[in-house]
Amino acid sequence: MTTAVIIVAAGSGSRLGSPLPKAFVPVAGAPMLQRALGALTDWTRWDSLVLVVPEGYEAPAQALATGMESVHVVVGGETRGDSVQQGLAALPEGTSYVLIHDAARALMPPEVFDRVLDALESGAKGVIPHVPVVDTLVTVGDLSSTQGGVNRDELGSVQTPQGFGVEALVNAYASTTQEFTDDAAVLRSAGHEVLGVEGHPRGFKITYPDDLLRAESLLGSNGAPLVAVAMDVHQFDSGEPLRLAGLDWPGEPGLSGHSDGDAVLHAIVDAILNAAGLGDLGTHFGSARPEFAGANSQVFLDHTLGLLKDYGLQVSSVAVQVVAESPKIGPRREEAETTLSALVGAPVSLSATTTDGLGFTGRGEGLLAIATAVLRRL
Repeated sequence: MTTAVIIVAAGSGSRLGSPLPKAFVPVAGAPMLQRALGALTDWTRWDSLVLVVPEGYEAPAQALATGMESVHVVVGGETRGDSVQQGLAALPEGTSYVLIHDAARALMPPEVFDRVLDALESGAKGVIPHVPVVDTLVTVGDLSSTQGGVNRDELGSVQTPQGFGVEALVNAYASTTQEFTDDAAVLRSAGHEVLGVEGHPRGFKITYPDDLLRAESLLGSNGAPLVAVAMDVHQFDSGEPLRLAGLDWPGEPGLSGHSDGDAVLHAIVDAILNAAGLGDLGTHFGSARPEFAGANSQVFLDHTLGLLKDYGLQVSSVAVQVVAESPKIGPRREEAETTLSALVGAPVSLSATTTDGLGFTGRGEGLLAIATAVLRRL
């Protein structure tokens, strides 16, 4: 049994705002295709590799694969399906399995390639990696009207590499003239079942400039730390108990909010997400998520630290400043720093200041927390 990998790299870079084809757009100093090839230098279970590139980019693609054996470079077609079929036609005779991977998913780790091939070797005709859908979903109608009720727990976001028995996929393509969004849909159209395996958050598709920034943030620059600053503001609510910096503050007015209103933890989570290029607090835990109503903000932090681990990142340190007339942080600073450091798993320093009676904090209407998070690679 032999295994081939096809990397589809024939798309344009127009949505990235680049004159270069997408696979040749630099990502932290190296072409996107080179980043995608990096997974295959660490994954040794393939026997041949086909690169599908735009016309005129055959030589640059071959150069990026210098040192890799059994590499074939072919020119892609007008559609993704055409490009995949060009790649299939270039496979060495007798190839049993093929993993089809998008160059735009340039950070996918080798472990996902393993899961896909393991499923094929266990008898599956088609295999896709997928990750959970985290956003609330709606259907959008005419005039931008929306309808809810879409159960995201039953959905997955599909990634690549997608794996197939070569004969089954070639026959499936030969039996249809319809254009599909991925190769698994082609296989399903021929009546075959497609199995799912666990994907990885790093396998997101680089499509827009923000995706490119996210990828570059994850890759870092020469091992430099990733740093971001975020702030969180909450209004005081005398009807709620105060939860701040992971501590209870008896006798102090609480903070209004969707969760427990812990502005210090919220600012820390926001800074961590920003430094990692993973969105912000609202993206993951916004008011549209009823399951987080009244939640202890430690839930947000724990979830965020789990995301960091998936992306090969770790918190190095955090600094937080609270701007408020009350509560008085000084008497409990050491206790708060000890609690926060234990929750974050890294040193956390806490300071406080006032605005000398100016603004909403000076009038005692609310509290502001500013956090600076420093991340490092595992």
